[in-house]
Amino acid sequence: MKKIMMIAVLLVGTATFAQNKNEKASIEVDGVCLMCKSRIEKAAIRTKGVKSAVWDVKSHELKLIFDARKTNVDSVESHVLAAGHDTKTKRATDAAYDTLHDCCRYRDSEVIDDHKD
Repeated sequence: MKKIMMIAVLLVGTATFAQNKNEKASIEVDGVCLMCKSRIEKAAIRTKGVKSAVWDVKSHELKLIFDARKTNVDSVESHVLAAGHDTKTKRATDAAYDTLHDCCRYRDSEVIDDHKD
């Protein structure tokens, strides 16, 4: 009987642990165009443990699915900042921002106006 109880406890413990493997999160990331979308998504997906990264041009929301055992939101955010894109809470370095294509300069009001529908 003890063996059956032990196996049941192990199975329940394993199932509970496996459920926490994939986490969902979202980050607000600045950008203006489809080139920005590509760059932001690539920066996020190249973070070890990220399984899905989808950025919406209009809402500026980066939706993530990641393995919480391998990474966290701060790590993904660091990769996005290194690619030159600001987040809601942090600003990319000027050096990283300067690597962006001219049409992707989301801090420039003229570029923002050019991308409005």
